[in-house]
Amino acid sequence: MLIDTHTHLANRQFDQDLPDILQRARDAGVGRMVIPATDLPSTHKAISIAENELDVFVAAGIHPCDADSVSGEGWIDELRQLALHPKVVAIGEAGLDYYHKPPDGFTLDAWKAQQAVVLRAQMELAVELGLNIILHNRESWEDLTAQVRPFDGKLRAVFHCFTGTLEEARPLLDAGHLISFTGIVTFKNPGNMAEAAKGVAAGSYMLETDAPYLAPMPHRGKRCEPAHVALTAEHVARLRGETLAKVKSDTCATAKGFFRAGTL
Repeated sequence: MLIDTHTHLANRQFDQDLPDILQRARDAGVGRMVIPATDLPSTHKAISIAENELDVFVAAGIHPCDADSVSGEGWIDELRQLALHPKVVAIGEAGLDYYHKPPDGFTLDAWKAQQAVVLRAQMELAVELGLNIILHNRESWEDLTAQVRPFDGKLRAVFHCFTGTLEEARPLLDAGHLISFTGIVTFKNPGNMAEAAKGVAAGSYMLETDAPYLAPMPHRGKRCEPAHVALTAEHVARLRGETLAKVKSDTCATAKGFFRAGTL
């Protein structure tokens, strides 16, 4: 079995043919799929999908690019109630993103501060509920890891779509956090990701699609879907000199240990 640990099935790109997408994933051996939310409405939508699909689960959270969609204190109470749903297995997709421009009304410093407040509130909620967290990083690695390290031993994080070096990740891995690889690892020039996928220890990494984005070869540039995690798994197995069966077994065990205990 394969687990796509990060697939945005609540994205509107899937609205018209979601049943077909789910069937293609199952036919490809994908036995579990986790939908990360990006804001409160998408959390509601993801839960509504998961309630009707036995093999689909949800991470409830606010993406850093949507940090302006929440304010005050009421939002964290709503997120808390959503996260108590039995289909919710993690908090996320949270994190920091310095790549995209601040929304109207925010200076760069104010936007970074808003993202940090929203991230910290979600990490505190994860600790409160005994959940782990899915993290997004884009051009924010130092600030993001500085936010996470005080939570070492209190919760575990997966740094999704990891593109850094194994040396960068090692202190986090040593603290029990994880990294996750997308279809970028199959590209002709995957940067540091290939070496990281080759060298990371079993039990410290997971696989994902980030669908509808980042489709692996030979689908690069097209809409990605959860079935494509099988192609990423095959490539990672070749990089590591391991059998596909071992990569499947290792990553499934890691995912089952990371997401809400006993759920996947």
